[in-house]
Amino acid sequence: MTATPFPVSEIVATRRPHRKDAARNYDALLAAAREAFAEHGAEAALEDIARRAGVGIGTLYRNFPTRRDLFETVYADEVNTLCRAAGDLADREPWEALTAWLDRFAGYMVTKRAVREALDGESDIFQACRDSMYAAGGPLLERAQRAGVARADMGFGDLLRMVAGITATAYEDSAQRDRVLAIALDGVRTVR
Repeated sequence: MTATPFPVSEIVATRRPHRKDAARNYDALLAAAREAFAEHGAEAALEDIARRAGVGIGTLYRNFPTRRDLFETVYADEVNTLCRAAGDLADREPWEALTAWLDRFAGYMVTKRAVREALDGESDIFQACRDSMYAAGGPLLERAQRAGVARADMGFGDLLRMVAGITATAYEDSAQRDRVLAIALDGVRTVR
């Protein structure tokens, strides 16, 4: 994997405060927003997010002046975490690295759906996030293809669309979603 920062890492770095106490509040707000968006979608109340983070509403608005700022930052932070995970998985066997990353991608899709409802998909932040995700995850698929453990007739965009489609469906529980994803990935894996 490359040591070059992904485009989204710059977005995340420039928005995070430098003072320790402010950074702690910022991180708590992002975690609370991520939870609230996963539970309630784009309509999650900002007051609830502040309460969950253990801060006042003024602190939320100081960090995120608009609801859109909060949505964009949560989205960028999720993608940044996903990109870092690709690097963390690079030492694993090719198929294991790819499927572990795709499992994390499936979890990320829950937050993405809620945030995406509220944002314009053509914004600069979405383009930076998409570019970062392709730069991080694409090499995992390419490596699995070179090792002969993943189909060579598909691109990374095909794979992401398949997983995104699977995660867009309602399931009885996460175990059922994981089973369906495993079945779909069996179609990606080459038989040796």
